[in-house]
Amino acid sequence: MLEIKGEIRKVQRTGGSTYIVSLPKHWIEENRIKPGDGLVVKRLEDSTLQILPPRIQEEKKAAEATIKISPSDDPYKLARKVVSLYLVGYHVIHLMAEGRLSPPQREVIKSYVREKLVGAELIADSPNEMTIQVLLSYPELSVRDALRRMFLIASSMQRDAISALESLDKGAAEEVIRLDNEVDRFSMYVIRQIKLAVQDPRSIKEIGLRNARDCLGYRLIVKSVERIADHAALIAERVKLINKPLSKDVLRGILNLSNLANTMLEKSVGALFKEDYDLAEEIIVEKEKAKVLEEKVAKLTLEIPHEDSINVRLISESLRRIAEYSSDIAEIVLNLTIAEILK
Repeated sequence: MLEIKGEIRKVQRTGGSTYIVSLPKHWIEENRIKPGDGLVVKRLEDSTLQILPPRIQEEKKAAEATIKISPSDDPYKLARKVVSLYLVGYHVIHLMAEGRLSPPQREVIKSYVREKLVGAELIADSPNEMTIQVLLSYPELSVRDALRRMFLIASSMQRDAISALESLDKGAAEEVIRLDNEVDRFSMYVIRQIKLAVQDPRSIKEIGLRNARDCLGYRLIVKSVERIADHAALIAERVKLINKPLSKDVLRGILNLSNLANTMLEKSVGALFKEDYDLAEEIIVEKEKAKVLEEKVAKLTLEIPHEDSINVRLISESLRRIAEYSSDIAEIVLNLTIAEILK
């Protein structure tokens, strides 16, 4: 008997305490399962059972790829291939050279592994071969935990960039720019986990999410947080170009806009992780305030030298964009939580 929820099969009892359920023939044939094969049975958090054929386990272990390298290959092109393989879920990546890997090829690949790929390690390094392995597993760093770290770094980047503006501390501004790489690292890790979950829906709960809708929502949120960090780095870049202290009125205007943007970002984090629909609504309403504050800063810039005026206006534009991206996150939270408030 078939229903919308699936195929109903009756539980049978054999012997004194053993219960059995027959498996669908088409599923057995599709997965090439033979009598005597072992199946993996897992109990999930919602008390459902998950049955995995041996082939699924073998595929997960055998997710390896090999990149053939010639001496003329551009190092950054090779690095981008490594990143792409990482993002689509390969656990082991081999780089095999015709002859020897050139020093630039070796250095760029090492740099990308070290600075951009969370959980990846160089486990073999010889003149003609490099092997990268992803060692981090789902329970060690869930999607939600990685995203939380992205939020914390992006938020601190914005605050530190404005602090650097107040004191014209170019060293602090440079540190903010450097932190952008950290956000990118966690971004790629989350994208990798979401892509793996999309390819194998069985692993959605393993990465800390509930369903396929969460996967799409979190992918969009990751992009917004990544852009927030980019704008914080852009603010820091502009700070490095300002040579004279800004007037108190201009600084006050920027601080007001910065405080609003940062508060919106922190609220969007709270709305996401608390699954708070009403808080997300509050953030969306506040977005219009950012435009008003940006316009006030624009008027104040008429009183300062032209070059600094351009940099200040670009800084205020980035702060407004941070507020808008925070609002975008809140809109996604509405979509993720709407079903809950209707219950």
